[in-house]
Order: sequence, then structure tokens, then C-alpha cells
Amino acid sequence: MKFKKILANFMAMVIMAGAVSSLAVDSAAAADKKTEMRNMSTMEIVGDMGIGINLGNTFESCGEWIDKWGDGTPKAYETAWGSPVVTEDMIKGYKKAGFDTLRIPVGWSNLMSDDGKYTISKAYMERVNEVVDWALDADLYVIINLHWDGGWLENIPTDFDECLKKYEAIWKQVAKNFKNYGDKLIFESQNEELGWISVWNHYGGNKGKEESYDYVNKINQKFVDVVRKSGGNNGKRHLLISGYNTDIEHTCDPLFKMPKDEAKRCAVSVHYYNPSTFAILTEDASWGKAASTWGTKADFAELDKQMDMLKKTFVDKGIPVIIGEYGCPKENKDEASVRRYLSKVCDSSLSRGGICPVLWDITGLHYDRDKYVVTDKTLQKTLVGLKKKYSKKNK
Repeated sequence: MKFKKILANFMAMVIMAGAVSSLAVDSAAAADKKTEMRNMSTMEIVGDMGIGINLGNTFESCGEWIDKWGDGTPKAYETAWGSPVVTEDMIKGYKKAGFDTLRIPVGWSNLMSDDGKYTISKAYMERVNEVVDWALDADLYVIINLHWDGGWLENIPTDFDECLKKYEAIWKQVAKNFKNYGDKLIFESQNEELGWISVWNHYGGNKGKEESYDYVNKINQKFVDVVRKSGGNNGKRHLLISGYNTDIEHTCDPLFKMPKDEAKRCAVSVHYYNPSTFAILTEDASWGKAASTWGTKADFAELDKQMDMLKKTFVDKGIPVIIGEYGCPKENKDEASVRRYLSKVCDSSLSRGGICPVLWDITGLHYDRDKYVVTDKTLQKTLVGLKKKYSKKNK
């Protein structure tokens, strides 16, 4: 009997040691995966990114009222625009739903120091870092950007040096924090703000056009230079370059220049919200009448025109494209039209190869952040089906 107890204890120790060893191996493998830089071109990476979704109205939430009435923690900003506190299960749910890429817009100025050094709050950086880790652990590609961020970039034409100082300070800190992360983490230079109507109004001729594009090109070049010099894996990190106001036609203009990059690992970022009367307006405005339906021959023709323009200008020249945002509201919209629009934009992107579509989403729109599921199962099935259909072609 005593021998049996000794044997049982010995076997238990062996099993436990094996389990501990297995956990250690799994942990090491996960760590390696998080820091891995594969020998893949940016075109191959974009082809592998499948379909994406935005964690919108969350870490880019900002406003003086939050500064005044919040409790001074990252949570105050994270939840200010309606999002529940982000959880690991919420992030895992995106992967389970069929998405391969998570774009995380960020307002880095939240809780930032006001001493002119533009120091990002340690707590804010750590919170964004935590969510990035969850997404990478879920085997998602992750895009982090510098979003609208309170609108300070609007001052570029009048206060260029100071704005550039802040811009550089932000990306130096972000790049340093994530420098050892692998190639599933992508940095995006900006959101939609690169382009200034105060300098060039495209409705009023070409006056100021070259000047406005010059600002855009300088900022994007500064972004690449800062990241490439920041050490670690950033010398080869895949970077996403913001187009002119992320407008497709303006970004395809010859005045827009992709930055010089010795690593040759850059993609271009654009958005698709055409026509704005359907994709943006939920009620009539002074500049347009809200449309509740989408799907005419003219609608399809405009979409194909824009996607062909991207393919010809960038993809065919070896520069992949990420449509960082596309989408439409559901309020006052025909349900079938919403599905048709979202599905067709996704289809038109993937079918051309070298273009990854990333759905714009906020709390209560497409993904239920409390139940961790896509609310429209029909739409989900269609989007995932399109991803599978084109996955081999795009790799």
C-alpha cells in the first residue's frame, strides 16, 4: 500500500511537471509570436489581414468635459462616448466572429502632460497596451493610430513647428513602447485630418492645393523617419500611411507622395463613406438630403470607379491599401441596403487583391460589446464568406 502511495505521488509529480513544462512552452511560443517579424512583404501582410473592424468611439474619445468631470483615469475616456469597459472576452469575440484585424483609434493627448513636452500618460499607454496584447493573443492583426485627438492638427498651417513637435513626441513614445512587438502590430500615421480646407478648398479651384499636399507629405515622412529610428522591430515594421483626408480621389492625386522608406514596408490608408448622403447622414442637412437606400447602378459604378482607382494608383505599383474605415449608420436606413452596401464594399475591396477592408463600428452598431457577437448574422455570414472566397487569391 505504501509503495502504491509513493508511486501515485511520483506519477502526480511527473504529470504536474509535464503540465508546467507545457505551459512554459506555450507561454514562450506566445511571446515569440508576439515579437515575430516574418519575412513577408507589406502586400503579403495586407493579403493576410482578411477583414477588419474598428474599436471605434473608445480610446479616441476626448473632450474638455471628460477632463473636467471624469475621474482622471483612462476608464473615464474609454467609456465617455458610450463604450463599456473593454474586456479580453470582448476582444476574443472579434476573432471568433471572423475578423482578422482590429483597428484601435487612439487619442494620445488624453491625460497628456501640459508642460510642453507632450508626455503621454503612463496609465493611458498601459491601458492601450493591455488591449493591444489581448488582440495579439487572440491572433488578430492590430492597427493603432493617432486619431482626431481633439483637433490640434488643424493648426498645422498656422503653427507648423509646434504641431510637428507634438506629433513627433507622440510617435517617439508610441514607437518606443511597442518597439519589440512583431509584424502583426501596424502603426498608422494619422486618421482623416491630413488635409486643410483653410489652405485648399477643392470646391474652389487649385489655390493652395500644392501647399496643403506638401504639409501632408512632410508629416507622413516625419512619421516614417521617427518610427524607423526608434529601434527594436520598428526598423522593419509595416506602416500605414494616411492619405489626403483619407479621401480616395485626393489620395490618388499625383501631388500625394508616399514617403521614402528604405525598408519599403508601407501601405496607404483611405476611407470609404460614399455617397455621404447614405453612409453618413441619418437626417437631412444643409448640404444634402439623407438617403435611406443604396444599390442603384450609379452607386455600384461609383464604388467600382473608386476601387479601380486605388488598384491602378497603388496596388498595381506594389503598394497595398487598407480601407481603415468604411460603413454606414443603421438609423433611418433600409436594412437590406445596409447589408448590400457593407457587403459590396467588402467584396469590391477583396476582389481586387491588395486591399483590406476594415469596418467602422461603435458600441451598438454592428458588434455587441456586451454579448461579444455580431448582431446581424446574415451580414456576418456574408462578410466571412467573402473573406474565405478571396483569401487564397490575396496571399
